[in-house]
Amino acid sequence: MSTNLIGLDKAGAADLAEQLNGLLANYQLLYMNVRGFHWNVQGANFFELHAKFEEIYDQLLIKVDEIAERTLTLGHQPLHGFSDYLKRSQIQEVKGVRDGHVAIESILGAYTVLLSQQRQILAQAAELGDEGTVSLMSDYISQQEKESWMLAAYQGRGA
Repeated sequence: MSTNLIGLDKAGAADLAEQLNGLLANYQLLYMNVRGFHWNVQGANFFELHAKFEEIYDQLLIKVDEIAERTLTLGHQPLHGFSDYLKRSQIQEVKGVRDGHVAIESILGAYTVLLSQQRQILAQAAELGDEGTVSLMSDYISQQEKESWMLAAYQGRGA
């Protein structure tokens, strides 16, 4: 068995890096969507949603960097072209949304995609013995599960 710099099986690390690049694409699309929601939201809840969307996109930007750096740590190159993100992302580009509730529904839908993908990556990383990626995915899942519950409550519905 051939291992990489951090002692993981090279073939397993390559497959995991490929999965992380797909996750990176999803995060980049969601980041841009939430930036648009932040800029364009209108209505009675403008102030609270404007601030909330900024909080969300700030956290997304941190995760984008962490995923790219984890991919590099595994010995592979992260995607860095927006055209690549558009091809790989399961999350679709959202434009022109001004209604805060529509924006929140979009974020909740994106979190569903991310949670599923992150659970798959977590299982794959655990099988490989990659505790660094397991820890990252575990943290993301925990945070997004709570955020999903809170956003659903804001919408007046259960998680």
